[in-house]
Amino acid sequence: MKIRIKVFTLSIALVIGTLGYRGMPLGFAQDRKAVNLSEAKGLPFSDGIIAGNTLYIAGQQGRDGSGTLPSGIGSETQLTLEAIAKVVKAAGFELKDIVAVNVYLTDINDFAEMNKVYRVFLPDPKPTRTTVQVSGLVAKAHIEISAIAVKQR
Repeated sequence: MKIRIKVFTLSIALVIGTLGYRGMPLGFAQDRKAVNLSEAKGLPFSDGIIAGNTLYIAGQQGRDGSGTLPSGIGSETQLTLEAIAKVVKAAGFELKDIVAVNVYLTDINDFAEMNKVYRVFLPDPKPTRTTVQVSGLVAKAHIEISAIAVKQR
């Protein structure tokens, strides 16, 4: 009986030692670095957050240089993907590092037109993707895209 208790106690000590103070495996806590583009100054979020070798990209919308939405989902998709690319580049990543994408459309009927632009913009192999219709987006945009990129070590 004493041997089992000691083994059990040792096992618990190993688990606590491995998990650390807050239940997170040691070595998994990462320093975080914000990536903010000049266009996003004053907004209460970061365009991207780098944690370890992963970049989390906030939802981006496609606006032209004057901050206006272009006419048509194709143009808006192109500018949205270009906004994603700016965050990726500013973070020191590449488009090929993108592994997951979320696309939010206000009209699912725009799916085919959006897909034409998306298909040629991102390199192969294409990242995983979720596309959903939403009832509305900030500033009356028709599309918003968020993404996750992972840099190979």
